[in-house]
Formats: sequence, C-alpha cells, structure tokens
Amino acid sequence: MKTVTIIGFSGALASAITGVIDLFRMAGVTWARVHGEQPQPYFRTRLLTESGEACRCINGLTIGADGSWQDVAALGENDLVIIPTIGAPIDQVLAENPGLVGWLSQFQSTSDDQVRIASNCTGAFLLAEAGVLDRRQATTHWGFSSQFRQRFPDVDLQPDRLVTVDGHVACAGGGMAWWDLGVYLVERHAGAQVARELAKAFVIDAGRSSQAPYSALQARRYHSDPAILKLQEWLDSHYSEPVTLAALASLSGLTERSLIRRFKAATGDTPTGYLQVLRIESARQHLENSRFTIEEVTRLVGYEDVSSFSRLFRKHTGLAPGAYRLRFGR
Repeated sequence: MKTVTIIGFSGALASAITGVIDLFRMAGVTWARVHGEQPQPYFRTRLLTESGEACRCINGLTIGADGSWQDVAALGENDLVIIPTIGAPIDQVLAENPGLVGWLSQFQSTSDDQVRIASNCTGAFLLAEAGVLDRRQATTHWGFSSQFRQRFPDVDLQPDRLVTVDGHVACAGGGMAWWDLGVYLVERHAGAQVARELAKAFVIDAGRSSQAPYSALQARRYHSDPAILKLQEWLDSHYSEPVTLAALASLSGLTERSLIRRFKAATGDTPTGYLQVLRIESARQHLENSRFTIEEVTRLVGYEDVSSFSRLFRKHTGLAPGAYRLRFGR
C-alpha cells in the first residue's frame, strides 16, 4: 500500500489538505461500497508538519498532524508527497518556512520517472523556492502566474494547464484543481480503472485539462514597464481594429525587436499573442452576458472568419464558443 504524505504549514488551505486525504483514502473504497463489494484501499495517508503539532489553516481550522517531516529519515519508493495550496500571503509563507524549503530540496533530482512529489495551486511556490521546478514545466493558480514568473524565471510555467507532469514532479492549477491532481495521481499509482471509479463516485469531471476558462487578463498587467502598460491601455480601446506590429512599435516609440523583447518580459507573451488574448477575453464577456450570435461576437472582437475564431477560442479556453456560453452564460 502506497503512503501519501501531505505537508502541512501555517496558512495552508484546509480543503486542499482534507480533500486530498479524502480522495486517496476512499480510492477503491467508495465505489466498492456503492456496489456492495468488498472495499480495497490502495493508499494510506499522513499529515506531517515541521514540529508535529497541528496545522493551523488559513480559514481558522486546526488539523491534527501525524508527525513531523523532520523525523522522516528517508521516503520509501512508494511514498508520494503533496504540497497543498498556500492560502496566506505567499511571500510570508516562503519566508516563514526555510526549513521546509530545505527539506523539499531533496526532490530536486531523481532517476525515477514515477511522480514522487506534487503541488496544488500556489503550493508550487514552495517547490520552486526549493529548486524542485527549475527547468521543468509547472503550473499554478492563474492569478499568481506573473508573480511566479518574476520570482522563478528558470521554471517553464504553463499557467493555462490544469495539471502538469515533468518527470517525478506534478503540479495542479488553481483552487479546487486538487480534484484533478488527485484523480491523476490515483491513476498513476493505482491504475486507470480505480481512478475512473473514484471520479464517478465523487462526481468529478475527469475530462478537464485547462484552467484557461477561469483565468483573467488582469494577471498580465502585474509589471512595471510604463511603455508596455501604455500600449496595453491603447489596445484596450482598439483591439477590435486591424493592428500590426509596426503600428504598435510606432505607438510605443520602440523598434519592433525591442517591443517584442520588452512585451515578452513584462507580460510573458508577444504583442500578437496578447492581442489575441484581449480579443478572446472580450468574446468571453459577450458570450457570458449578451445574446449576440457567435457570428456577431466574432465580428465584434475583430475577426471575420467564424471557424478560425472558434479554433482560436478553443485553443485559449479549452472550449468551443457555444460550449463556453452553455457553461458560463448568465
């Protein structure tokens, strides 16, 4: 039986601890009980804190710990470590947990491609601080992606991804993505059948792959380059018009090469890519709040061909325009 170790710390999100424990403890159990079969648990779980004392979560709940991670001399080959969401201010948690960061650094490298350590949401900041994510793909909550990129430029951040796996490290995106992470890890460690049964028993949509439908354009404005901010403000009012890179360079007073470099450094995207995101954001708002047809929305945001717009919309949000309206329309 595999051991799943959840690391507790002051300011963690309680649901990302208790929910993950529930998922792993009930894998092979709930589905069997529903069908009157003999339960077969696949995982044991434990919550470890620095001192072995209870974990004080951000919502005020206190969760009893099973011991201290400092007392864990070595992890077995079947052990899986999970870092939950940081609910308190991120910089504060990183500064208050140097011992944990040091302990996590043992996961910087391994010859085993089986997932050994995972994070949910902003828990990725702890892994990155420990160097575990250097030169690896990772994801985190979309709202903190700019902060993450600025602090950890050596990490290949994929903020639109709901779950990333790179070698022995897995990361999940924002908020309740621990559902998806948990089901994925159950599949990796207990098999696809057990994971499918778990998802059905907990009524989890196991088909999600992107957090892009929930992301906000505002996350790309957390920078201090005045020329790029001014250009972004201009694009706010002119995104539906024909826009060329040459025109943007002229407006910014930069050469095209300098514009691309500074825009990428500030926002994590190219000017053309950002313009696409801006148009998609506007389309999302129309689909959520208006009764415009998809053809009308296409024209309103600056595109002519509906099929091309639909492909682009799906690329950015993971959903076709019609499916997006069905899910999020008011």
